[in-house]
Amino acid sequence: MRRPMVAGNWKMHGTRASVAELINGLSEQVMPAGVDVAVFPSCLHISQVVDGLAGLAIAVGAQDCATEAQQGALTGEVATSQLHDARCSLVLVGHSERRSLLGEGDEVVTRKFAAAQFSGLLPVLCVGETLAQREAGQTLEVVAAQLSVVADALGVEVFAAAVIAYEPVWAIGTGLTASPEQAQEVHAAIRGQLAAKSPELAGKVRIIYGGSVKAASAAELFGMPDIDGGLVGGASLNADEFGAICRAAGS
Repeated sequence: MRRPMVAGNWKMHGTRASVAELINGLSEQVMPAGVDVAVFPSCLHISQVVDGLAGLAIAVGAQDCATEAQQGALTGEVATSQLHDARCSLVLVGHSERRSLLGEGDEVVTRKFAAAQFSGLLPVLCVGETLAQREAGQTLEVVAAQLSVVADALGVEVFAAAVIAYEPVWAIGTGLTASPEQAQEVHAAIRGQLAAKSPELAGKVRIIYGGSVKAASAAELFGMPDIDGGLVGGASLNADEFGAICRAAGS
């Protein structure tokens, strides 16, 4: 039985005051015992969130990392060893906003994935297609290719210590959400791709859905057999909404 995960990606949001308010809101939520809950604040606020959530069963991750595990001369970047030292336990890798807006290619994503694992962080690998690719019938091909790059370079067994997040690019921040059936089709294809190399591994890897997840749609999405939780964007900035999504994953 795979343990569900719900993670909140706060993206480029937050001031010290608003983050403190969100921390207080999260501390008042009744989180389900059977769900792994995590939040990804901006790098500036990681220490504040780690300290603020101390004692709560909410993990803290980073939204990005350098391609290098160790400290060095790389101005503006944060090594995965530094994130680990800052008491992060997870890191997002390959989010579509970084792929499309900042030009991160497959090689960079793979190096970040490897650096994260080297430093003891759990990489959350984001994969997904654009609207044009979906309309062209290329969804499964695009997602399979994004997954294959990491598996071919590092070996499929690396996914034993990772989470995969399927995020259709057209549903991120748009208010659009893939139907439960659309999402399940892709999640099943991802699991099938892993199963072709390791059936045992495929049954254990958590694959979560991201793309305008809301409390109203969460229960139906999470009820699909291959959807193991969600990577939540805007709704994670509201403690009550995020708590409701977490509870949906535990029901």
